Amino acid sequence: MDTVSVNQFREKLKTFVEQVVTSHVPIKVTRRAGEAFVVMSADDWEREQETLYVLQNSSLLKQISESVETHNKETGYTPTSEELNEITGI
Repeated sequence: MDTVSVNQFREKLKTFVEQVVTSHVPIKVTRRAGEAFVVMSADDWEREQETLYVLQNSSLLKQISESVETHNKETGYTPTSEELNEITGI
């Protein structure tokens, strides 16, 4: 993560915003008093929130773990041809 001063950020606001949105890499902006804040795209922030939700939800993590296990053993649910067509829109 790049770090810039609040003055640099203010001077090149449009450039930094475009960089954050296109590269999906947040920028740390520091103030003279030492405080800092992070600028990131809204899409990236939403993705981070979803990840945090999953990581904090023990029952969901258990379901994911069980699903990976059945997938690796090839004992998981296999949809019918009709279900696959419905899922893929064919």
